[in-house]
Amino acid sequence: MQRTALPTVYYTDTAPPPPEPPARGRLWRVLGWVSIGMSVVLVVVSLTAYGFWRRLDGQIDREHVDDKLGDDRPAKLNSSLNILMMGSDSRAGENSRYGTEVGQRSDTTMLLHISPGGERAIGVSFPRDSMVNMPPCKKRKGGGVPAQFGMINAAFSNGGPACTWRTIESLTKIHIDHYVEVDFAGFKRVVDALDGVEICVPKRIDDPKAELHLKAGPQVVHGDQALGYVRTRYVLGDGSDLARIKRQQAFMASVVKKATDKGMLTDPGRTYSFLSAATKSIKVDDRLTLSVMQRLAGSLRGMSAGKVRFVTVPVEPYPRDKNRVQFNRALAEPLFKAIREDNTVPEPAAPTPVPVRGNTPKGPPLLPPAQVKVVIYNGTRVGRLGQRAAEQLAGRGFQIVMVGSKRTSPSARTRILFGPGAERQGARLAFALPGHPPRAWAGGRPGYVYLIIGKDGATLRGAAPAVPRIEGEIRADQALCAQK
Repeated sequence: MQRTALPTVYYTDTAPPPPEPPARGRLWRVLGWVSIGMSVVLVVVSLTAYGFWRRLDGQIDREHVDDKLGDDRPAKLNSSLNILMMGSDSRAGENSRYGTEVGQRSDTTMLLHISPGGERAIGVSFPRDSMVNMPPCKKRKGGGVPAQFGMINAAFSNGGPACTWRTIESLTKIHIDHYVEVDFAGFKRVVDALDGVEICVPKRIDDPKAELHLKAGPQVVHGDQALGYVRTRYVLGDGSDLARIKRQQAFMASVVKKATDKGMLTDPGRTYSFLSAATKSIKVDDRLTLSVMQRLAGSLRGMSAGKVRFVTVPVEPYPRDKNRVQFNRALAEPLFKAIREDNTVPEPAAPTPVPVRGNTPKGPPLLPPAQVKVVIYNGTRVGRLGQRAAEQLAGRGFQIVMVGSKRTSPSARTRILFGPGAERQGARLAFALPGHPPRAWAGGRPGYVYLIIGKDGATLRGAAPAVPRIEGEIRADQALCAQK
């Protein structure tokens, strides 16, 4: 279902002005860089010719991996979609110009989690220098590799995508549905098919060894420059893989913007060139079929940029080697748990109304959410609490007419107030946010309900654990040069 964006945020301590018509938010249909081909998944709905799509589908390299994933996989707890995205550093074929290293490793590893119904998405990056326990794996051409401890990117060289898949599942207990792999040459083809991607460089770069020469500030990069920009570790940042991941995540957001540019989606020639380059550049599991891609595309049509986040698994120094890291389990586990249990569920039926303070629970049934106009104030000093509550309530069908914050002292408890004539509307919001009995407010606008979020928060009935904020995360709606 396509959603409208939330209205402009106001800052006021008085009753709100009449609600303005909500403005349409920019729609996003594509997620990811390392999987670039996932753009195909989301753009696919813009074209309809079945034969055309069959030809594109035939260009995708597929691999059967089910028999290599083992019998001890995590259970699937919901209807979300988890796609493992890997950038291979193979030097075979077209990639030989980048070195003579034997074998291949996962140059970049990210888990893309799409919530049930396509309401939001998060890309979780796994640093390649992470020291982890890897389970036993089956090799592509027979034989096996015993369980071992080492850098996480070694799993790919041990047993290909299936071994990385199995390793990520064992570390996170998150059930993965599909994988997408792209190598250096494939990455360049897709960037060139987009006519380049815009980046923001913090300082001038002149690196003859990497053949990378970039000016400071925003600019458009193509093929080799784009690849050098996302792979370099020593001319930008502090030389760590963590700094490179941040740059890749910012690049990812820019790819999404370019791939969903209105001009591209309305130009059949440009669309075909992009999709043809993408399908020739990826490898996927054989269960990621054309029909799966089409269903996924349909579920994501209403996703806005503000609902797409990119984070890195929280890590800490590995005690035995200062050049390596290990997962910070105290911070990482809440992230993994929220993804495992992310499940958008419908509200249960309400046979009786919620009592308003001082009244008995008698009266007509609760109103539908669409008949409830809600004004939200963030009564704390925690950023974006009001906006997040607005997105959640809008997802349940409530009319969000305004989001703002109080300038007075922080509220200790969350309150639900209703203006004259809005008693039933207040009861309906209180049912969705249990634990906060609604109260009448003579100063409120007639027909409106007010949610003032206090330090105890506002949790929707039946909601899964919220994905915690991770230090340094990137949202896809951030300005290009604001992504640091």
